[in-house]
Amino acid sequence: MDARLNNFENTLGTFMKRLVAASQAAGASAVPASTQLLVEIRASQINGCGFCTDMHTKDAAAAGETAVRLCLVASWREATVFTDAERAALELTEEGTRIADAAGGVSDEVWANAAKQYDDDQLGSLVSLIAAINAFNRLNVMVWQPAGSYRPSQFAGA
Repeated sequence: MDARLNNFENTLGTFMKRLVAASQAAGASAVPASTQLLVEIRASQINGCGFCTDMHTKDAAAAGETAVRLCLVASWREATVFTDAERAALELTEEGTRIADAAGGVSDEVWANAAKQYDDDQLGSLVSLIAAINAFNRLNVMVWQPAGSYRPSQFAGA
C-alpha cells in the first residue's frame, strides 16, 4: 500500500508541523510518559490507524514497556497489569475517541473517575493528547499511511 499524499509536503506538511507542536505541548506534563503512550496506542487501535499503532507501540517498547502490557492494551478492562490511573486514562481515551457513539460524549462517571487520578493540569494534558492523537489517526487513515516501517524515535527531532 502506498500513501495517497506525502504527510510532509504542501498544506498537509504545514498542518502536520503545527499538529506535532501541539501534541508536544500536550505531552509536556506530569502525566507519565508510559501513560501517554498507552493513550496514543488505544486511540490508534480504536481508529484503525496502523501507522500510529505501529509508531506508539514501538516507541513504548523502546522506552521499556513490556510486551504483556502492550498486547493487553486493547483489552485493558480485563487485564490486571494496569494501574488505576492508567485505567482511568484509557477509559477517558475510549470515550473521548468514540464521542459520536454516545449522546453527550464523555460521561460524568468517566470524567469523575479520571479526576480522582489526575489534577486539572494533567486532565488538560490528557484531553489535549487524546484530541491530538485522534487528529493524527484521522489524517493517517485518510491518506492511507502504511504501517510497519517506523523506527523508534524516528520523528524525535520533528
